[in-house]
Amino acid sequence: MLKLRLKRAGRKKQPFYKVVVIDSKSRRDGFAVEEVGFYNPMTKALKLNGDRILIRLKQGVQPTRVVTNLLKKASIVN
Repeated sequence: MLKLRLKRAGRKKQPFYKVVVIDSKSRRDGFAVEEVGFYNPMTKALKLNGDRILIRLKQGVQPTRVVTNLLKKASIVN
C-alpha cells in the first residue's frame, strides 16, 4: 500500500521534510515513488504540489496524520 508521508532531510538539528509517496513498508528515508512537496518546521515554510497530491489521493494513497494536518493547513483537503 502506498502512503503519503514525510521523508527527513537536512543537517543535524536543522531538519526539513520532503512530502513523498512511498510504500508503507519501506523505511523512513527509503526510495520514494514521487516527491510532491516539502515542509520546513524551522521556518514554517510549506510548498505542496496540490494537483499531484489530489491525483494520488484519488488513486487510494493514504496520508499519515501529520501530512493530513499539513494538507488541511494548505487548504488542499478539508
